[in-house]
Amino acid sequence: MASVTYEHVYKRFDEPLSNLDAKLRVQTRAEITKLHQQLATTFVYVTHDQVEAMTMATRIAVIWRGLMQQVDTPQTLYDKPSNVFVAGFIGSPAMNFFDAKVERSNGNLIIDSEAFNAVIPKTKASKYEEYVGKRVIFGIRPEDIHDPSFTPADIQTSLVEARVDVTELMGSEIYLHLKAKGDTFVGRVDPRTYMRAGNDVQVAFNMDNIHLFESEGDQATIM
Repeated sequence: MASVTYEHVYKRFDEPLSNLDAKLRVQTRAEITKLHQQLATTFVYVTHDQVEAMTMATRIAVIWRGLMQQVDTPQTLYDKPSNVFVAGFIGSPAMNFFDAKVERSNGNLIIDSEAFNAVIPKTKASKYEEYVGKRVIFGIRPEDIHDPSFTPADIQTSLVEARVDVTELMGSEIYLHLKAKGDTFVGRVDPRTYMRAGNDVQVAFNMDNIHLFESEGDQATIM
């Protein structure tokens, strides 16, 4: 009787970079990635650092409280997170969240929160029709919040009034820590902005890239 056996070979890494300084972490990430390409075998890499996961993985399994939340490519996790936890974990700075309702106004669907009202683009409105009058969680990433003076021309925006609490110059961009009514949020804007701490400003939300989540239960993405 003939038999065939298969050898399942994989390498396991359990937070190997956790004790390294920032510069060495970047260098070692690249070395591990090159090693993975050379060996052409499966690497199982455990980390709490979403930057490591996003930069090194071909597929990521996001686990929270012992339960698998989502398994997918890094880009899909970023673009189409399955729930609030995944959306908040993937991306730095983290996605901004607002308690809100979907309402109808002047023929449009809008996001109605304590801090702002924003029109949902008509290209997205149909999938949110059944949520009119219901509570949702509105999510928007910091990179989708712009200084109106430097907003791309090809996106649909809604202007939101806020006060700048803190600015952080990162060289290629500026992080604005903003406050509107009782909500705080972060925008990543063009470094040419004139917005400074203490300014009352308007920022432009890119409504083409918004995320809506169920407000109850597992807070799943509304697809």
